[in-house]
Amino acid sequence: MRFTILICLLAPAATLIAGEAPSPNPFASLNPQVEAIVSQVSAERIAALEKKLGSFGTRNIYSATDDSEHGIGAAREWIASQFRSYSPRLQVSFDKHKLAKQGRAFRDVEIWNVVAVLPGTGEPERQVLITGHYDTINMVFKPGPEDRPVLDPEATAAAPAPGVTDDGSGTAAVMELARLMSQYQFRKTLVFIAFAAEEYGLFGSGLYAENAARAHQVIEGVFNNDIIGSDITGNGETDNRYVNVYSEGPEDSASRELARYFKETAERYQPGFGVNLVFRHDRFGRGGDHSTFNAFGYAAVRVTTPMENFSNQHTATDTFANTDPQYATLVAKANAAAAASLALAPKAPELPSSEPAPGHLFAEPLSRGKSADGHAGYDAVMSWQNPHPEPDLLGYAVVIRSTTSPLWQREIFVGDVLSHTLPNVNIDEVVLGVKAIDKTGNESLISPYVTRPYHQPKIATY
Repeated sequence: MRFTILICLLAPAATLIAGEAPSPNPFASLNPQVEAIVSQVSAERIAALEKKLGSFGTRNIYSATDDSEHGIGAAREWIASQFRSYSPRLQVSFDKHKLAKQGRAFRDVEIWNVVAVLPGTGEPERQVLITGHYDTINMVFKPGPEDRPVLDPEATAAAPAPGVTDDGSGTAAVMELARLMSQYQFRKTLVFIAFAAEEYGLFGSGLYAENAARAHQVIEGVFNNDIIGSDITGNGETDNRYVNVYSEGPEDSASRELARYFKETAERYQPGFGVNLVFRHDRFGRGGDHSTFNAFGYAAVRVTTPMENFSNQHTATDTFANTDPQYATLVAKANAAAAASLALAPKAPELPSSEPAPGHLFAEPLSRGKSADGHAGYDAVMSWQNPHPEPDLLGYAVVIRSTTSPLWQREIFVGDVLSHTLPNVNIDEVVLGVKAIDKTGNESLISPYVTRPYHQPKIATY
């Protein structure tokens, strides 16, 4: 017997807003500056950078620091010299730390992050980071207890580790974007970083993020590029039409909004190349330099290929012959679109405090309004703040989506106001947000209206 299953798809509540018609989009055109940057990302230059990074033989944190051609010392000096050559506006420095023996780091070692800062011209205190890690590792194992292999630290430190895909590809993208973007001016500060000691426990990024948090630095987003040069897996599967972007939860965390922003802007400026949002902190059992920023409360995402070749990772075969600079270029272009757009954009609107009101168990960042008799109404009453609006601010757009939709589904431009009411919208079954837009069409990150999780108060008994 054959059965027919009928699936009825209801239109999301976000698309059924009574009395609201979409406003004309005043910012439909592409930003010429962002468009120019994306178009100029060079596959030839990325290939040359990857070849040079591989030529150091190894960039293991325990490799030579006094050799002008080989080892991590030569690599970091070359990266810094390249940064300096791109523009006098780039402020280049080494972020140095003395790492004590711990975890996989089997003896004390000094690690140097390479940092290039492009100061913003409007809101320089707000930063957008584009990162990768330049250190490498070739894991060598030896027999351990019960013949189980264990890492041989001395042999690992001495082994060839060209690391072209992991993560010469990410470092090359960071360097190429520093070259291009330093030729332009941005509202916010752009920071280009090649981290050290990622392979030994995310130590370089961890120390940088800790210092940034201690200094109360305002970092709007971190785009971490790690393993973006492979478009074919070890079992022969190949695809160069999209990239994965990982972001930590919950559903409307700052990192999730950054990931959505990356997808929307990258696909707008590079049609045909997709961004696959993976709503997970990272791949199973693994991590990257975005993780350390997440730990300190910053919005950070991992950009990585879906076509990893595990047979080359952390081995001597991670060479230029086994990478694809054309694919890395596509990913670099996606980064350029997202980072440039965010660095040009106004700051996101501030939402009312979501602390529970006296006598209430849950926070209520949204209001249902009031009916004529003073009872709760049925409208979505939204409000936000902007204590220091930008001179070129155009206004705000309200965005809406179903609670189960990964992406925002509808947008309504509401003008230069600090509140808006959506009539007959049940705030309990949709997600609402608001973003700022300037007069040239640059869009801020979205500020979503979310409630804090319920925490059981102490219950008095007698």
